[in-house]
Amino acid sequence: MTITGMIDSEIEILEDVTVTKYGYVLTIKGPKGEISRAFRFPRVDLEVSEEKVNIRSEFPRIREKAMVGTYDSHIRNMMYGVKHGYNYDMKVVYSHFPMKVSVKDDQVMIDNYMGGKARRYAKIVKGVKVNVKGADVTVEGVDREACGQTAANIEKATRRRGFDRRTFQDGIYIVGKGRRVSE
Repeated sequence: MTITGMIDSEIEILEDVTVTKYGYVLTIKGPKGEISRAFRFPRVDLEVSEEKVNIRSEFPRIREKAMVGTYDSHIRNMMYGVKHGYNYDMKVVYSHFPMKVSVKDDQVMIDNYMGGKARRYAKIVKGVKVNVKGADVTVEGVDREACGQTAANIEKATRRRGFDRRTFQDGIYIVGKGRRVSE
């Protein structure tokens, strides 16, 4: 077994984006917003300069190599998010009973699902906007993970167990996933 000395990953900082590091917390600011995240793993270091973010690990094992790649992906997603934003498209599908979908504060409310009187709720994660226009639901934000979690919460609120999805297709489904919003 040979031991390699170091694994290093460099990420160019995008134009109109600023990256700062305080302790283990990396904060990225851009035209669309700001995201902060703690990056803490033994033997993996982050260094921030004016034009690059370096992720470095000396004498890495398999876990450290994996974490360097994970950090790289997270930081790139954060930078693109604060510059362009992320977008999830969803579709309201029903066959007989029309659903009414609305947004209030930090919840999506779904009325008349399968003709039921009970209202269903889906939590909107902080920093995410949900827009409803007829049968189209749009989830937008700067944090890719928060947008994906909000879309999953909405989809889960209309999930019906014990029924074949191919036959009983009522619900709200993701049709466009995590695409970047163009400027």
